[in-house]
Amino acid sequence: MLYNTLSDMNTKKSIIATLGSHSALQILKGAKDEGFETLVITTPDREKFYKSFPFIDEHMTIPNFSDFPSIEKKLIFKNVILIPHGSFVAYLGFEINKNMQVMYYGNKHVLDWEEDRQKQREWLEDANINVPNQFKNIDEISYPVIVKSYGAAGGKGYFYARDKDDYKKKINQMGTKQFIIQEYVIGVPLYIHYFYSPLEDKLEIMSMDKRYETNVDSLGRIPLSGQEGLSIEPSYVVVGNSPLVLREAMLAQAFEMGRRTVESSKKLIDKRGLFGPFCLETVISPEQEFFVIEISCRIVAGTNLFTHGSAYSWLYYDEPMSTGRRIAREIKQAIEQNSLPLILD
Repeated sequence: MLYNTLSDMNTKKSIIATLGSHSALQILKGAKDEGFETLVITTPDREKFYKSFPFIDEHMTIPNFSDFPSIEKKLIFKNVILIPHGSFVAYLGFEINKNMQVMYYGNKHVLDWEEDRQKQREWLEDANINVPNQFKNIDEISYPVIVKSYGAAGGKGYFYARDKDDYKKKINQMGTKQFIIQEYVIGVPLYIHYFYSPLEDKLEIMSMDKRYETNVDSLGRIPLSGQEGLSIEPSYVVVGNSPLVLREAMLAQAFEMGRRTVESSKKLIDKRGLFGPFCLETVISPEQEFFVIEISCRIVAGTNLFTHGSAYSWLYYDEPMSTGRRIAREIKQAIEQNSLPLILD
């Protein structure tokens, strides 16, 4: 980082900033509710949109998000704390994220484990979390699978294969050498949004959602007889989210999965491990068994449903508490306790 000392950081009021995409509105509204000044980094096509919101104090426009390095010194001078979200790697690339010098909320070492699907699996297995079968030998594929490229891309880079012959027909369309072949678990998709505070050593379930994906969700509206001969390939691109709550009998298990994920990260990654917002992307089988298909180590777009709080956040807080506001409150607490290095990279 380019600041000099912790006291230098605290003598100048911090500004909360993020890229104008994904969950920026929730992050910046939550920051404003916690008393911070706010800044959005946007592109010309989105500038008027973000200027329409009164809780955003400052707008910094660049030609493309990939031009972010050109403004980084300005952000450092302004004492900006940058909040990453799902668009950071997608728009800036892995290396720019890793090499940022501006104050960055979160542990960048986690990025190596999130981006690499094999490392993700090692992490989840170490946390004693149930994961779908995975195939390395194509000849072992005897039932439906989903093939996933590396990295977060909002459901892009996935395809479904009915069997090994179907896989062989479609694999050339993948366009990448880095992918995994995973058992296609049939069940209810449930995305669990957690927040872990290293300042309080406290885990919270903030909310839950189900993603609406095109065209795989709309295909379910067409009877099987009507699908025959259409030659429509399932698409998993996320276009929206719906709220869900989990039956309470399964809630303790969901909490334990999050707790074990955090504890494992402190062993595998570094002593700080995973903290702040994260999401376990699960499928629940008819036997009410969780399968974790992926982990997202930052705020996820499904939390945008809950800018005024969720059924779960109200159990922790007697006031509206979005995940974006929870991040800002953690930062404010760290400033008050002189503990910013614990949560910034």
